[in-house]
Amino acid sequence: MASEIVTTPPTADNARIEQIVSFPDNMLLIELIGPHGVNLAKIEQLLGVAISHRGNEFSITGEGADVTRTAETLSTLYERLEQGKQVESGDVDAAIRLGRSAVGTEPQPGDQVEMFPGAGDRVQLRTRKKIVEPRTQTQKAYVQQLMEHELVFGLGPAGTGKTYLAVAAAMQYFLDGDVDRIILSRPAVEAGERLGFLPGDMKEKVDPYMQPLYDALNDFMPAKQVEKLIEDKRIEIAPLAFMRGRTLSNAFVILDEAQNATTMQMKMFLTRLGENSRMAINGDMSQIDLQRGVTSGLVEAERVLRGVKGIGFTHFTSADVVRHKLVQRIIEAYDRDPAT
Repeated sequence: MASEIVTTPPTADNARIEQIVSFPDNMLLIELIGPHGVNLAKIEQLLGVAISHRGNEFSITGEGADVTRTAETLSTLYERLEQGKQVESGDVDAAIRLGRSAVGTEPQPGDQVEMFPGAGDRVQLRTRKKIVEPRTQTQKAYVQQLMEHELVFGLGPAGTGKTYLAVAAAMQYFLDGDVDRIILSRPAVEAGERLGFLPGDMKEKVDPYMQPLYDALNDFMPAKQVEKLIEDKRIEIAPLAFMRGRTLSNAFVILDEAQNATTMQMKMFLTRLGENSRMAINGDMSQIDLQRGVTSGLVEAERVLRGVKGIGFTHFTSADVVRHKLVQRIIEAYDRDPAT
C-alpha cells in the first residue's frame, strides 16, 4: 500500500512560491535523489525549479504550475521505488511527461499528494527481465493499441520506442502463452545482388540487418534463453523476403523499418496474418532507403488502410523521442529545414 505523502500549502514569494513535500522512507530517498543528486538536477533543469532537501523533506521553489508538476514528479518516482523498481534517467523524463494527466487527475496546491491514483490506468508490459512502461502519452496509446488490435502501425521518427515497445509486447504475449512464437522481420534493402557477395552463410549475411531486433530481445530475456528459443524456432528473426508463401498463425509478428518495404512486399506481408496472431508494423517515413522512383509500401498502406476496422495507427513525433535529448533536437532541426 502506498505511503502517505504530506505537503504544506505553498507560500508566495514575489512571483514564486515554495512548497514542502515529505516522504516517509529515508532509505528510498537515496535512490530518488540519485548519485550526486543527478535526478533532482534533471528535474530542476527540465521544470525550471529549485529543489533543496533535508532529511525526508523536499523544498520546491518556482512558479506555481512548475512547483505542482515537480511535487507530482517526485511522488511518481517515489512510488516506483516503493514497488521495487529502479529510477533511471528515462524514468525521470517519463514522470515529467506523463504526470497525473495520464490518469486525469491534477493536484491542487495545499492538497495531500496521492501517489499514482487510478492504478488500473497504468500501462505495463511484463518481460522476463523487466517491466516496461511507456514514457510518453503516444507510447502509452501505442501499447494500448497493441493490446486492443490485431494489426497496428507505429509511424514516426527514430528513437521513439516503436520497436522496443513492440518487442516487449510480443514478449509478454509469448510468456503469457497467448501466442506460440514471435516472428521479427525487417526488409534487407541490400538483399539483392549485393547480399550474395557478403561472406558467410545466409544467417551471417542477414544478421547485421536484424541486430536491433536481437538487441531488444536481449534486453527482455537472458541471452541463453533467447538463443535456445531461436534454435527451437519459437523466436524467428528473418528478412521480409523470407515471409513469402507463409501463413503466420499463433504468433506475434513485427515488421520493423517497414518504410523500406515496396508496395508488393507490404501487401504480401499483411496477407500473411493468420489465426490467433497479432501484427505490429513500424517505420519512419522520413528514412526511406528505396531506390528513387520506388514507392514505399508503408506510405501506400497508410493511405489504403486508414479507417479499416480493426487496424490501429499511432503517429509518433520528435516529442516522443526517448533517446538522448540531442536526438530530439536533430529530428526537429531536419523537420524545419525545407531542403531535407
